Amino acid sequence: MFELRSKPNASVRADLFAGLTVSLAMVPEVVAFTFVAAVDPMVGLYAAFIVGFIAAIFGGRPGMVSGGAGALAVVVTALVVQHGVEYLFAAVVLMGLMQLLFGLLRMGRFIALVPYPVMLGFVNGLAIVIFLAQLQQFQTLEDGQWHWLSGTPLLLMLGLVAFAMAIIHFLPRFSRTIPASLVAILVVTALVHGFDLPTATVIDFVRNMSGNAEATLDGTLPSFNIPMVPFTWETFTIIFPYALILAAVGLLESLLTLNLVDEITETQGQPNRECVAQGAANIVSGCFGGMGGCAMIGQSIINLNSGGRSRLSGATCALSILGFILFGAHLIEMIPLAALVGVMFMVVLGTFEWASLKMIRKVPRADVIVIVLVTIVTVFTDLALAVLVGVLVSAIRFAWDQATRLTLSSKENDSTAHYQLEGVLFFASVTHFHNLFDIKTAPSQVTLDLSQARLADHSALEAIHKLSGNFAAVDKNLVLVGLTKECQARLERAGDLVQVQLGECHS
Repeated sequence: MFELRSKPNASVRADLFAGLTVSLAMVPEVVAFTFVAAVDPMVGLYAAFIVGFIAAIFGGRPGMVSGGAGALAVVVTALVVQHGVEYLFAAVVLMGLMQLLFGLLRMGRFIALVPYPVMLGFVNGLAIVIFLAQLQQFQTLEDGQWHWLSGTPLLLMLGLVAFAMAIIHFLPRFSRTIPASLVAILVVTALVHGFDLPTATVIDFVRNMSGNAEATLDGTLPSFNIPMVPFTWETFTIIFPYALILAAVGLLESLLTLNLVDEITETQGQPNRECVAQGAANIVSGCFGGMGGCAMIGQSIINLNSGGRSRLSGATCALSILGFILFGAHLIEMIPLAALVGVMFMVVLGTFEWASLKMIRKVPRADVIVIVLVTIVTVFTDLALAVLVGVLVSAIRFAWDQATRLTLSSKENDSTAHYQLEGVLFFASVTHFHNLFDIKTAPSQVTLDLSQARLADHSALEAIHKLSGNFAAVDKNLVLVGLTKECQARLERAGDLVQVQLGECHS
């Protein structure tokens, strides 16, 4: 069913180093998400391990990294605050069941309905979100209040970030033996602790966010535990709305990330398989005290840039996180935030589609509007709403464009007229269709040739029925000819709902 080495031409060493690099960058980010969701850091780290491992082994996209994502953390905050963390675990299990069903019904293919401008807006919006999320690391907690860094601490932070970015940018020109991101993290960490530089580390961030001066990332193995909630209809009504939103957001982010990785690697993923794997992963995560997760675009980009191409890289990332939880928390805790910010800033530069800025004068204005709109909605609301808005606007634009392409040509004499309809007749073009005919001046015998037209929906059938009735009301006869077998079958299936006179039809 699966192979860890799903890409035989990829390097085992590259996959191992890539997975380790991603895990170092993922831990503090996942911890930050747990504070957004108002849960213990271990809840997010367990999800990063469980979802990351299962999705890596069984998912439909080798090289893609999954874990506890911020898009999901935002959704569950109110649920945790109002009802407690056990309701979160129950919602995650139900979320997983929904995603599993979605994949088994082979509905993952519907991601193909997302237009390319929406994809560009999604990528650009997420790049901006990742950038804005890093700005929090340029703040410090003093007297219970967050303040922006200034003076020497700010210059030191900026210098270390720039140094990390320089390593990531220039090192690949000389050697690709070890991922540049991993080298940057190790070098900046050694520099900070070797010279005892006064800059914040991961453990400082954890303690500031939690308000606990003794907080640590040390943990134990996750244990199986069915969510401790009443199995009642009331519980279902509480968790169902959250589970539905979680499932939708998780699948959208995962499938869009899958498409992006497909494009980068010039390979083809399996959307339905990914849906099933994400669903199974979230069911297990909810039963082992995890907050649920999905694909993470930032970490996936780090993995790809570090040479990770197979399932081994994702599995290594997940197992590394578990190793840090059990044995190496102190190693993660000592990493300077500046090193991780530098890595994520390079992710931002690599994720943002700079070419989209050059498209403004080269693509239809409607596509530019969609790109900008999806980007803005992604930044200020959430991914699911952004994609929905983008698809809706694109669909409306397409429907309007098709509606105005309907044309009618005619050949008339004193007693007969032959009309030729070209285009798609559907709900958006019905009004334009009726405006094409001048019934009062038409001859008594009219033939409407539909051989170059397509009746797309029930609105089209109703329009034909109404047109026939309008001709009959003034004692004129309308005969339809040239129908394809498909159109004739639709008319016959409609029965007496659509009453028209048919001539010959085409195969």
